[in-house]
Amino acid sequence: MPELPEVETTVKGLRKTIVGLKIKDVWTDLSTKDKRQKETVANPKFFTVFRKEVSGKKILSVERRAKNILINISGGRTILIHLKMTGHLLYGEYKKDPVNRFIHFAITFTNREKLYFSDMRKFGKITLLDTKTAHDTKHLNNIGPEPLEKMFNLKMFKERLSKKRGGKTKTVLMDQSIIAGIGNIYSDEILWRAGVNPERKVSKLREIEIKLMFKAIKKILSKGIDFGGDSMSDYRNIHGLPGRFQLHHQAYQRTGEKCRKPKCKGIILRKVINDRSAHFCSIHQK
Repeated sequence: MPELPEVETTVKGLRKTIVGLKIKDVWTDLSTKDKRQKETVANPKFFTVFRKEVSGKKILSVERRAKNILINISGGRTILIHLKMTGHLLYGEYKKDPVNRFIHFAITFTNREKLYFSDMRKFGKITLLDTKTAHDTKHLNNIGPEPLEKMFNLKMFKERLSKKRGGKTKTVLMDQSIIAGIGNIYSDEILWRAGVNPERKVSKLREIEIKLMFKAIKKILSKGIDFGGDSMSDYRNIHGLPGRFQLHHQAYQRTGEKCRKPKCKGIILRKVINDRSAHFCSIHQK
C-alpha cells in the first residue's frame, strides 16, 4: 500500500502537471452495489452526480493529508483519492509498464491530456467533498498529525504514543489516528534504524528509544520522498516510473538476510504482528 512518501511523490507530480487545467469529462468502468462504496465513483448513481459536478471545473491546487490525495477544484469542491493497496495515478503519456495497465478511472482535461487511476485490486477510493468541510468528514477527521511538519516535535510524539501505551510499537506507528501516513514498509525501516523490536509495548519503551524512533521517523520518511517512493510492489509515479526506496531497505522483505547494521551479527526475521508482517533484526532490535 502506498504510504506517506509515495503519496507525497504523487502530489508533487500532480502540482506540476494538472494545476490550472480544466476538466472536460470523467470516465470509469467501476460498478458496484457494495454499500461501503456508496459515496464513491464505483457506485453508478454517485458517479453520475460526480461527473456532473466536476465537469467544466478548474484544478486549483493539490494537497496531501496522510495517505489521501486532495484535488481542489473551482466551485468549492474537492476530489479525494485514496490509493489503498494497489492504486496509483498516471498522467499523459506515461511509461507502459505491466503494473500500469489496470485503468479503471480517468479525468480528461480540455488540453486533451488525461489523468488515469490504475488499480489492480480495485480497492481505491475516489469521492467528492466540499472543500471547506473536507477535513471534518469521516474520510479525514480521525487522522493524527503529519510527522514531517515542524509542529510534530518530540513532545508531540510522546503524547501521541501515550494514547496507545498498551499497544505493540509497530502497530501503534501504523495507526493513522496516532500518526499520519506510516504503513508496513516504513514502520519496519524506522524501527530497524531505532533499534526497537516491533513487538515491544509502548509502555516499555525507554526515553532514549523514543528519541531514536522520533529521529528515525523524520529521517526515513524524508529519505522515502527523496528516492521517489517505494516500488517493491506496484507503486509508480504519475509518469509510470518506479521509485527507488526499495533499493535501500534494511529490514522490509529481507527475511533470512544478514543485518546491515555495522558490526551486528543478526539475521532479519519475519513475524506476523496483529495480522501484519514485521521484519526486524534478531540481535540489535531489542
